[in-house]
Amino acid sequence: MNNINVVEILKECDALLEGHFLLSSGMHSNRYIQCAKVLRFPDQAEKVLSVVVDKIKNLDIDLVVGPAMGGVVVSYELGRQLGKEAIFTERKDNEMQLRRGFEVKPGDKIIIAEDVVTTGKSTKETKRVLEAMGGVVVGVACIANRTKDDIGMPIYSAIDLDIQVYDPKDCPLCKEGKIDVIKPGSREFK
Repeated sequence: MNNINVVEILKECDALLEGHFLLSSGMHSNRYIQCAKVLRFPDQAEKVLSVVVDKIKNLDIDLVVGPAMGGVVVSYELGRQLGKEAIFTERKDNEMQLRRGFEVKPGDKIIIAEDVVTTGKSTKETKRVLEAMGGVVVGVACIANRTKDDIGMPIYSAIDLDIQVYDPKDCPLCKEGKIDVIKPGSREFK
């Protein structure tokens, strides 16, 4: 078993942020995890994702698929450590798709790779795309799991984070008015 301190690595890489954040869900939070800050260091990415690999290495997996953007580097590193092919889905016309000549064969057993699972929206969209092609999704592997909800598949994470989320009209940070809200994520609002 790994003796990797994931929280310490996240803090060292400035990936666990404190402040006032507008999440892609429209909700507010006082903390935000920016996994790109860890993934920019290949040695740190390898360490953090080795924790996940320990949890999934005995699963029957043919393929690792990460939704762009956050899942691209994660899928690559998981695929590298597992010795499996790693590909990604991406949005075109606001719809998740498998492109670039990537293929899923009927019956392929797939683990979806994410940086962070918060609402599970991208994960579920990716799962629908893969299952429509005949793939069998066995779960999602991620650096950080923030969801408390059942997203319809097992979640294998390096760390589970309990980050407080607030409705904007009830946000104590907005009421204090001391810290401006910033939107660090990449997903556009509809």
